[in-house]
Amino acid sequence: MSKAIIDSMAQEMDKSIQSLKHELSKLRTGRASTALVDSIQVDYYGSKVPLNQVANVTTPDARTIQITPWEGGMVGAIEKSILAANIGLTPQNDGKVVRVPLPPMTEERRKDMVKVVKKMGEDTKVAIRTHRRDGNEEVKQQEKGKTLTEDDAKKAMDLIQKKTDEKTGEVDKIVASKEKEVLTV
Repeated sequence: MSKAIIDSMAQEMDKSIQSLKHELSKLRTGRASTALVDSIQVDYYGSKVPLNQVANVTTPDARTIQITPWEGGMVGAIEKSILAANIGLTPQNDGKVVRVPLPPMTEERRKDMVKVVKKMGEDTKVAIRTHRRDGNEEVKQQEKGKTLTEDDAKKAMDLIQKKTDEKTGEVDKIVASKEKEVLTV
């Protein structure tokens, strides 16, 4: 019975970690990444669609994102959408392709980004600890309801704590890796 609680809690913790990875992939690190424009919606014949459904998004070099629309008439709409997304990037349009040059990040900007990365990591750890609390409460409920013995409940709580420590360690590694990436010039 307690195994189901632990498995369920571990899945929720993994979702929190996946969410962190997804959010970190959107952060600007000074390197061009197609993830920076993934969330942009383009007006395509009256409906909003993701940018990658109307164009090929590539990174020809470390400082440029290149967007090649599949229809020539979409260049203006793509450019407008990037400006409207307010992600701090200015697109350049040559009539066929939209290029988004990434300005080099200043040392101050890099330090600000590290703070953002650490905050995201801490928020994820809080979410993981919330899942731990929920798991512990479920175990206590089962112990009260006599479906778990006191010894089994103690073992389950120890396992929950081990899983929590493992997942927070994983978050620390992800954050450290992203910090290194942000600080690399």
